[in-house]
Order: sequence, then C-alpha cells, then structure tokens
Amino acid sequence: MAERIWRVIGLMSGTSMDGIDVALLETDGISIERLGPAGFHPYDPSDRKLLRDAMKVAASLTDRAARPGILADAEAMVTHRHIRAIDSFLSSCQLNRETVDLIGFHGQTMIHRPEIGLTVQIGDGPKLAEHTGIPVVYDFRAADVAAGGQGAPLVPLFHGALVRKAQLEGPVAVLNLGGIANVSYIDSADNDQLIACDTGPANALIDDFMLKRIGVPIDRNGACASRGAVDEAVLNALMGHDYFNKPPPKSLDRDAFMLPDLTALSDEDGAATLTEFTARAVAHIMRFLPKPPVLWVLCGGGARNPEMVRRIGAHVGVPTIISDELGWSADALEAQAFAYLAVRSLRKLPLTLPATTSVPVPVCGGVLAGSGAAASLQK
Repeated sequence: MAERIWRVIGLMSGTSMDGIDVALLETDGISIERLGPAGFHPYDPSDRKLLRDAMKVAASLTDRAARPGILADAEAMVTHRHIRAIDSFLSSCQLNRETVDLIGFHGQTMIHRPEIGLTVQIGDGPKLAEHTGIPVVYDFRAADVAAGGQGAPLVPLFHGALVRKAQLEGPVAVLNLGGIANVSYIDSADNDQLIACDTGPANALIDDFMLKRIGVPIDRNGACASRGAVDEAVLNALMGHDYFNKPPPKSLDRDAFMLPDLTALSDEDGAATLTEFTARAVAHIMRFLPKPPVLWVLCGGGARNPEMVRRIGAHVGVPTIISDELGWSADALEAQAFAYLAVRSLRKLPLTLPATTSVPVPVCGGVLAGSGAAASLQK
C-alpha cells in the first residue's frame, strides 16, 4: 500500500535573521510529491535588534529551557511573527487551513553549542498549534544533540530526496548559503551516499559588517564586494581557524566566527574579503569529500548574491547553478525541508544520520504539539 501523502507547511527563520520563509510541501516523508507555493514574512528592524540583543543573553545559557529577560520577549515576538506569517500565507494562497495536515516549525536559533550538549531554538510550538488548529512539529535539533550529535545540518535528507527526484547523476553538492553555509554531498552512484556539514560563515559576517559600516545588514547583490579587493592577510587569519582542520560532519554556531577588526579596510575591501572567505571555506571542504562533486547547486539568501556565487564557482571549478534552475526555490528550500522533516518525525523516521551530524546512530527528533495531533495521525 502506498504511503499517505501529507500536505505540510514548513517554517524557517534562519541565522541571517531577515525574516520567516513559509512553504507548502506534499510528501510522505521519503519522496517528494509536490513543491507548493512559498512566501516570505520579513522581520522589521526592531525585530532584528531584539533578536541580536537576545542572542547576547543566550550566549551564557546552560539550561535550554530557560528564557531569562529579553529572551522571553524574543520568543514571544518570534511566535507572534510566525502566527502572522501563516495567516498571511494561507490568505494569499487561498488555502483552507483544514486542508493542511501539519506544520513544521524550526523556530529561531539563539545558541548552538553541541560540544557542550546545548542547542536552543526559540518559538512556542504549542501556542502556534493552538492558534492555527493544525498540529505542529517543533524542536527538531534537541534529540540529535542529546544523543551525541551536532544537531546540524538538518536538511541533508531533504536535499537527497530532491536529488533523487531530479535524477541528478552525482556526486552532487547542494549548498545552502544562509547566515552559515551548509553542504550536502549526495552520490547516487554510490548507494545514495550522503555526507553533510557546515562549511563556515555565508552571509552572517557580511551582514554584521554591513550593519556596522552602513547601518543596513546586507550587501545587496554583492555590489559592495564586487568593487573591493581581498585582504589576503585578514583572509589567511580567518582560514587559520581550527574548524577548517576538522573533517565532516561538523557544525557551527552563528557567532563561532566573530567579525574581525576591519577598521583599516574600506567598505568595499571588507565586503570583498568576507565574501571571499565564504567562497574559500566552501572550496576547503572538498578535500574531505570522497570524490569531487560534478555539480554544485546553490540555494539560500547567498544564492541571490552574484558576487558570492561567482567566487564560489571560481573555487570549486565545476558547474555551479542556482537551485531555481531545477525548479527548487532557492529562497524556500529550508522551509520545505522542515515540512519534510515534520512528516518524518511523525512517522518515526530518522532526521539525522552518523554521516550528517556525527550522531552515533540514526536519530528521529521533533516534538508534536496540538490538541488534534493524536487524531491527525489516524486520518
């Protein structure tokens, strides 16, 4: 008997902290039936400031359930913005919420320190379920970290499902360029071999630099970086970080790489140096892969930065395409991934594997919320 196809909304608020991606997916948690519509709900400047201030408080957390001071305010804001994002998405897509089976809710990462067994994503899953009347799966990372894994990246199994659906001959690298960059290496010729890790910063350092210099947290279209020159001394110091000597699987906190002192550099040279850092960190991971990828598929916010894309392509030396060329939305891919993982969670299928997070054995995860959740499983 064919497995049930679930209609799921996925929600993702990434380390770039620019807003909430919302996407509809139809899946059985193994294969992908249909990639549905997607939307974006931006955070306003006060929201982003609240999140940045809350991250400073979160840096000292030892209890993942604690919400001291401003962290509680940030969680309330994140939950409210997600509620508003879902309501807007349902309305704009003319979707009846009764036709949606499930929501996959990632929340906003405040701190990710798997080396001390700590990962914290804020956002009230039960409140979201109560408002929407739709069961919600949330808190996806905790089970993996509790089992000894890195808790990230979580999207590789979804990337693998996309590669299978597109019948791409591998090995293929799917590279998500959010605040942090993560790669999924998929080799269909080798029993669908899957390896994953964070490669290093993508947009996080650039966004922080631009916010500090011009008050706007983005180098839009890489325009500033495209006019600058790379400072090799600064870049070599950044690439000397111990993280780059570790083989995958491995993961990063957003602020694992602090913004270096670039006061001697112009805006253009600073942006160029940090953009080149992203590209070289991506290329550096190839030395740890079984075979060089024959294709790189780029998604996430950085895929909209032509200068970043150009530099990555120059370093990897093989065809580099934006995921939209395959019919995969570069903007919505992570939201779709958490819709996919929500179904896997309900079906008690693994979300993470030893080769994706270093967890000792495949691990399921996620927490189910909603008064109708048990009944929904029987539909």
